[in-house]
Amino acid sequence: MLWVLAQNKKSLMNVRDVSVKGKHIVGFIENSLLDQWNKNIGTYESSERALEVLEEIFSRIEECTGAAVTYSMPQR
Repeated sequence: MLWVLAQNKKSLMNVRDVSVKGKHIVGFIENSLLDQWNKNIGTYESSERALEVLEEIFSRIEECTGAAVTYSMPQR
């Protein structure tokens, strides 16, 4: 279970999947028969920085020893 505090600090989300789309990091929240619910959880100055943040999230997941992982999206 991955809990992410969005970059704007206004949303705390339980995300199932995190992906980079250009300069944006998108969290996959839920899936239904006809729709997917994704939310932008961070926007950065470049796609390279977005990939660095994704790697930070992955490192946090690897380091976690409990059932839930928390991550706060950096401002920059």
